Amino acid sequence: MLKYTGTNHLAMVTRDMDATIRFWRDLLEMRLVAGLGRPGFRHYFFEISSRDMIAFFEWSDVEKIPVKDHGVPVKGPVAFDHISFGVERDEDLWEVKNRLEAAEIWVSEIIDHGFIHSIYAFDPNNIAIEFSAPVQAVDVRKNPRMKDRKPVAAALEGVDPMPGHWPKPNGPLAIEKREIFPGEGQVLAE
Repeated sequence: MLKYTGTNHLAMVTRDMDATIRFWRDLLEMRLVAGLGRPGFRHYFFEISSRDMIAFFEWSDVEKIPVKDHGVPVKGPVAFDHISFGVERDEDLWEVKNRLEAAEIWVSEIIDHGFIHSIYAFDPNNIAIEFSAPVQAVDVRKNPRMKDRKPVAAALEGVDPMPGHWPKPNGPLAIEKREIFPGEGQVLAE
């Protein structure tokens, strides 16, 4: 079985890396742990946790995305709704809320979703973000709960991966056929 370790990084886009650094590193206190760059290209990584990062490409011709409220359906092409960052406890939510308000950045009230408490805001690129603290008595990872009154057929099969829906691989690729190609981040290993 595959063993995931978390989200290595989410790759977002900005036109203004300075504003992005000021928000993510200085306001939210996510360490700037890697930066790649050359004329016309930057890719910077911020540490969310010991296993997770968020990264930004800086592209000079990109425009900010339009503000879209969290969780509100839209029509037309869309890639994702928002990003939710986990914090340990409600006290962390209050701290993030206070920081955003002091910086005169809109932030919602704390919302009780039953299994998490959340606040919502937007980064300087209009990316919809959420901060979520767990409700200790309701751990959906340990005790999954399906409360959809009319769940889709695949959900009715249960919470664990179901074999038989995808072709099985013919075993691992032979070692002599494996090849790893160089990428932009090789300079970070120097």
